[in-house]
Amino acid sequence: MAQLKTQLTIEEFLALPEEDITYELVDGEAKPKMSPKRFHSKLTLILALLLNQWAQNLGEVGIEWAVTLKRKGRDWVPVPDLLYISYTRLNRNIVIDEACPVPPELAIEIISPNQTFAEMTEKATDYLHAGVLRVWVVDAKAKAITIFYPDKPPHTTRGTDTLADSLLEGITFTPQDVFQQAGIP
Repeated sequence: MAQLKTQLTIEEFLALPEEDITYELVDGEAKPKMSPKRFHSKLTLILALLLNQWAQNLGEVGIEWAVTLKRKGRDWVPVPDLLYISYTRLNRNIVIDEACPVPPELAIEIISPNQTFAEMTEKATDYLHAGVLRVWVVDAKAKAITIFYPDKPPHTTRGTDTLADSLLEGITFTPQDVFQQAGIP
């Protein structure tokens, strides 16, 4: 990538040429996103399949689809591993090939080997403050999925605990199902 200015506007960031590296706009800087490894990739696939099957005719599921939000009063363009946005928030007739222009109902972040749960908790809080209604943080090492809500404490599910959410009416599965399907020992 060519030398970047230290501070970018959202317009400058969104106009950057596409490259092999995915960037997020954080505090005016283009920050590289960690390249997914095998387990991360497999978890993304399994969760995308589960969500996509559920979401038919309700909305759409995006894999690493950038979204334009505000964080601490500044433009922020995170790239969640997965997102779900209903056709209520983003009309199905809108055909765009750009960053998602409105906060999705759900953002999913899968913890990479160089990330901590504390870092993901902070990012989840930022998503919620930006208007995202749910954030799932997936931890392959702990084999757990933590759901963050805007109006109550986070809830962690493990093993055969059913992951169900009133926001995603009718979707139910267990973390054990997800991690087994992803082949994570």
